[in-house]
Amino acid sequence: MNLSAGGLRLSYYTLLVCGVSLLCSAPLQAATSVLIWPIDPVLEAGQKAGALWLENRGDAPANLQVRVFAWRQGEFDDQYQAQREVIGSPPVANIAPGQKQLIRLTRTGTSPVGQEQAYRIIIDEIPPALSAANNADKPQAAIRFQMRYSVPLFVYGEGLRGKVDASGQSGDNGVGKPALSWRQVSVQGKPYVEIRNRGPVHARLTDVVVQQGGQSRPLVDGLLGYVLPGASMRWPAPQTLTAASVLKGRVNGQESAQALNQGQ
Repeated sequence: MNLSAGGLRLSYYTLLVCGVSLLCSAPLQAATSVLIWPIDPVLEAGQKAGALWLENRGDAPANLQVRVFAWRQGEFDDQYQAQREVIGSPPVANIAPGQKQLIRLTRTGTSPVGQEQAYRIIIDEIPPALSAANNADKPQAAIRFQMRYSVPLFVYGEGLRGKVDASGQSGDNGVGKPALSWRQVSVQGKPYVEIRNRGPVHARLTDVVVQQGGQSRPLVDGLLGYVLPGASMRWPAPQTLTAASVLKGRVNGQESAQALNQGQ
């Protein structure tokens, strides 16, 4: 299974799926509005379960399906596979307007020591059936929107942590850091930036810019994407780069941008 990973209304991680069909209804049917938090859930070593909250901010009931997929990266693409290592419960939620639903994320086994495992929580809106009154109307073209929310989940084995502890001190408490390097490659005659992560944990890249010849140009506004441990990802470059080019960006929410090493 291959799904694209991206974005937020949720602020970083929302994917919008829009289906267009011929329906027995009038104009435009809007989807429900769902608020999801936290947007960066983790299960630290020794933590059996975690919580994800869904809140219906719309004016109609929200029927949602919750699935958790293993997340890998290969051939410069995100790849999702079915798994049973982390279970989301309940798998289907019906949330009334203004109400919240707790989704419990439960680890079913022991994670490999010193490793980070990546997952994507996919939350699909189940659209309501058309009413009989609508079916009786004359058929006409309409658009129905179906929302899909995609939230990253990272799970850690013994000896590795994903976040700084409650004291705010990272020290030697096992918080992992990505180790990033980049190079320019050509894909079908167009310049791309390829970023590799040799570190033990993922890198979430935001506000990435290329500095060259006194000018600074963004690769993309806001979130560029993720590079999982041991993986490489590619993004289009704004121009052909030189050995003097500098790639800078924020990694995993750091307050200030950092320069990425250039090389293999």
